[in-house]
Formats: sequence, structure tokens, C-alpha cells
Amino acid sequence: MKVLVAGGAGYIGSVCAELLLDEGHAVGIFDNLSEGHRRAVDSRAQFIEGDLANRDRIQSTLAALQPDAVMHFAASALVGESMENPSKYFRNNIGNGLNLLDAMVDTGVRRIVFSSTCATFGPPERVPIDETLPQCPINPYGESKLAFEKILRWYDEIHGLRFVALRYFNAAGASENFGEEHRLETHLVPNVLKVALGLKLGVDIYGTDYDTPDGTCIRDYIHILDLARAHILALETPKSEFYNLGTGGGSSVRDVIAACRKITGHKIPVVEKPRRPGDPPRLIAASEKIQKELGWRPQFQNLEAIIESAWKWHQKFPRGYGD
Repeated sequence: MKVLVAGGAGYIGSVCAELLLDEGHAVGIFDNLSEGHRRAVDSRAQFIEGDLANRDRIQSTLAALQPDAVMHFAASALVGESMENPSKYFRNNIGNGLNLLDAMVDTGVRRIVFSSTCATFGPPERVPIDETLPQCPINPYGESKLAFEKILRWYDEIHGLRFVALRYFNAAGASENFGEEHRLETHLVPNVLKVALGLKLGVDIYGTDYDTPDGTCIRDYIHILDLARAHILALETPKSEFYNLGTGGGSSVRDVIAACRKITGHKIPVVEKPRRPGDPPRLIAASEKIQKELGWRPQFQNLEAIIESAWKWHQKFPRGYGD
């Protein structure tokens, strides 16, 4: 297939593009490099620098490439920031996403795989979170992703645009070539590893009084390679669908720090801070549906294996992509 990866210079998009190329697909990467990195673009891909806010730019790109499908990762994704600047999240994640969908309709591209999130559910009634639970997001980030999911359903009904929305939480780990680096790093694993690298003095724990066994938030950490594999499998499904994606296990903030200490051999001091607004105490995704319907199976069930792959990449690229 020929696939356009919107946001393909970012963390998840770069690894998805890498696996697509490894499997012989042709890949175009569309990214404005506001969060992504030029060095994270696989050299085998065609790179187009552009912003989804520019409707003409994405439409001309689709018209020129004529891809069979689009993978859409180009979104703002910080829960805390969304609580401070909701306008950015609604404009980028909904408005700019509409530019992409309208350009796809106009150029005859009728398949999209959308990077969604378990944050659309908010604090769940039960865990693990399956697709039947009500979606009640508690932050603008989750609200923006839920709104786009609903838009996708209508574009399928009205325009025949087939979609798969994958809802996941806490991607971690790295491939041999591409790993996690954000200009504003809020994710736990890279921040803990930065302490081990000597780039930070300690790691912050936001909230130690949650209703969890050790008082810290619990999340479902999934290896970036398993995520990428799910996106590629989603290209092959003939129907539009929503899938939750996770390993079915949860690790607390303290669990992650302990695993990083073991893998790196560093003490990794911690600083306990108040809760961040908009953080649910426990998020674990059920993935039985995608396993049954698409045959997806996570290969990395062990938290230490996920962290070890990230640690290898960060040791290889201690300053990240350097841009």
C-alpha cells in the first residue's frame, strides 16, 4: 500500500512509518515539525513539511501522492496543557483534523487509521476498559479525541470514509532507530531515564494519595512496536471500527521508577508533588476485541522489557534528536 503518515516525525508516527517501510509499503510523511523531528523521519520515506491548519497544503499533498490510506497522529497530546489551553486542543485536534478529512474526501482517499486515546473514557466504571463503557472525558484532550471519533463515524456514513480508531494509553519503549523525545517531556519513562542519564536531578511524582495500592496513578504501558503493529493491521480491516488497545496490565508510577532503577542501575531520586488536574487514578485498556477481530497480540507484556528498549535508545541518543 501507499500510506501517508500525518505526524510521522513524532514518536509513534516515526515507528509506524518505519514498520510500514520494513514491510514494503510506500510511505509519505506529513509533519510541521512543531513537535516532531526531522531526524525522526525514516530516510526511505518521502517527507512533506506541512501543517494540517493549511487546508490547501494537505489537499495538494494528497492529490500528488494519491495514497491508499492515511494514518493520523498529528495532534496535541498533553493532558495538563489541555486544561490550561483548551482552545489549542479543539483547534488542532478537531479543526485541523477536519481539514485532513475534507481533503481526503475531495481527493478520493477513503481509509484512515486514527490515533485516539483511552482518555475519551475518563475515570472508568471498571478496569480494564473495554469498548462498551461510556465515554466521559474529564479533560479537553480526551474531549477533542472523542469529538473526532464522532466525526469519523459521520464521515463514514455520509462520505464512505472507512476508519479504524485505536484508543490506547502510555506508549513506551523504542525501536532500534526511533525513540521518544518531546520538546516538552511530560511522559514518565523518558523523564525517569533522563535522571539515569544525568540530564535531570530527579523525577517528579504527581499525586501520591490516589486510591491505588501505592497511592500513585496506574497506567497500561504498551510497547511502541506493538502499537505500530496494531496500526498496520488496522489498514487491512474492511469495516470501520473502534478498538481499545493495551496489554491488560497496569503499572503504577512507583512501579515504573523501580523498573527503571533495576534496568539502569541508577538510584533515581524522586520528588513528590500535588496531583495534576485531569489525571484519572487508573487506566487500563482491554484489547480482546482487536485480538479477536484483527489477530493482534502484544509481543512485549513485561514492563522491564519495554523500559529496556527505551534505555538502549536513550543511551544511543542521550540528547535525543538534537534539533
